[in-house]
Amino acid sequence: MNGHSTLTPSSKRIWLTAFSDMIPLSVAVVPWGILCGSLGIQAGLTPLQAQAMSLLVFAGAAQLSGVTMMGIGAPTGTLFGTTFVISARHLLYSVNMRQHIQVLPLKWRLALGFLLTDEMYALSAAHTEKHGIFCRHYALFSGAFFYLCWNLATLVGVLGGTHFDNIEELGLEFAIAATFIALVIPTIKDFPVLCSVIVSAISVVFFTLAGIGNALMLAR
Repeated sequence: MNGHSTLTPSSKRIWLTAFSDMIPLSVAVVPWGILCGSLGIQAGLTPLQAQAMSLLVFAGAAQLSGVTMMGIGAPTGTLFGTTFVISARHLLYSVNMRQHIQVLPLKWRLALGFLLTDEMYALSAAHTEKHGIFCRHYALFSGAFFYLCWNLATLVGVLGGTHFDNIEELGLEFAIAATFIALVIPTIKDFPVLCSVIVSAISVVFFTLAGIGNALMLAR
């Protein structure tokens, strides 16, 4: 399980498998990406700045939270603090992936680290569990394809800009919840995990109805 694969003749089409596996998740976050791009323009960012958030930050929840706080003039400290809390789960992903990628060259570790998202991690973990070995090419291709789709969706939002009036009222942020639901359900394979999911779901609803800030963070 701790080994890493090489690209053999029989696995040269692994990129096709990675792309096809990532398509459903990529489609699911298109509304999310459009929302981030459009809100960035409406928050006062230039088209280049709004697109750069997806090119360089590449973190949907953090971007959406960030542009929203920029729009209301939140302090820089609050902006960075909130972003750190939202993205903290990636620390857990990286700890788990470390056992597979620590033997890889630096360029591979940097590339996979940059492309690490909830979606890439979920697919890569499932692929590793299914085949019994971590495939760096599968992780790279699936992550790169998602990166491309995310940036194209953001570009649509950036180009639309202020033409998408009140886009935040269209409920596009539901794509966030739908994506995470799609990622979580396949991992429910035993009773303890099921209990954790149910408790988290009930907790986030309770905290939200109670008007408690950062309900999602607390429910985790």
